[in-house]
Amino acid sequence: MQLYNKLSAKERAVLIDDAGKKRLTISFYQYANIKDPQVFRDLLYVKWDSMEVLGRIYIAPEGINAQFSLPADQFSNFRDHLETISFLKDIRLNVAREQDNKSFLKLKIKVKSKIVADGLNDDSFDVTDIGTHLNAKDFNDILDNPQTVLVDMRNHYESEIGHFKNAITPDVDTFRESLPIIEEDIKAHKEDKNIVMYCTGGIRCEKASAYFKHTGFKNVFQLEGGIIEYARQIEAEGLENKFMGKNFVFDERRGERISDDVISSCHQCGNACDVHTNCLNVACNLLFLQCEECKSKNDNCCSSACKEVTSLSFEEQKELRKGTPNSNKIFNKGRKEGLKKPK
Repeated sequence: MQLYNKLSAKERAVLIDDAGKKRLTISFYQYANIKDPQVFRDLLYVKWDSMEVLGRIYIAPEGINAQFSLPADQFSNFRDHLETISFLKDIRLNVAREQDNKSFLKLKIKVKSKIVADGLNDDSFDVTDIGTHLNAKDFNDILDNPQTVLVDMRNHYESEIGHFKNAITPDVDTFRESLPIIEEDIKAHKEDKNIVMYCTGGIRCEKASAYFKHTGFKNVFQLEGGIIEYARQIEAEGLENKFMGKNFVFDERRGERISDDVISSCHQCGNACDVHTNCLNVACNLLFLQCEECKSKNDNCCSSACKEVTSLSFEEQKELRKGTPNSNKIFNKGRKEGLKKPK
């Protein structure tokens, strides 16, 4: 029985085009006690593969974190399937604002030690003692309170293209890095301020809010469903949108526009730009911001050195990579000598 992806991204893209079906991009997460993550993973793979689900799903003893797409005509079947799993009954599914049939091109379900790498010892505090959830209206209201400290729990390359006004946006590459930095920044406000957090879909805030309560913060709040659900609610209820720019997403779209503001700039020329791309040199693969003019001028590369590499034949590029591990540049998103710093 097939329990892993066998098709390349290119092959899958052709199949999606040939099928001619509208696909929905969706995400959800749930903390739960999963006794045998590997068995659960395999059962999900068989079922979800049969429904043409594509995406990136992490299973761990602490729960599930899923970002995926599926044919729109399978949505009801997928929802019914989730209802058969006790801890996923009535789970909220975050449906993307901007759809793209090719947001995901493979089905990857992986067993991990955690569904989000946070570097925390979960046995040292009650991970279920989380902050107060806020819907979009209550979130907007609390932002108007001068006693509120707003914290973006995402990484620098996410907040660079979009964030809430006046939010603390840590200059970090990973969630693991952000926790001690944020704690140090706001430690003076353990008693007297509202500590309000937000992230993409809510999962990072679930753990962070419990951690901050454990370390002594008294008034801890989090945006329920994250930016994705906030955007849905403000549109559905006609509320004021207090988010500026785009919401970074972890699929081929790389971002959903929440407001018309472009708050970031091209890392090569400095002009207004909030479009992420990966350097065409596969040995680099750097994620950075690049406008259309620079993309054309630099052949979708982050530097002249990478542009020279991509001018070589496939075999020549392959030979250059022999014996060389993946470049750390893959993970240093938007950080490279020669690129312009964010404004």
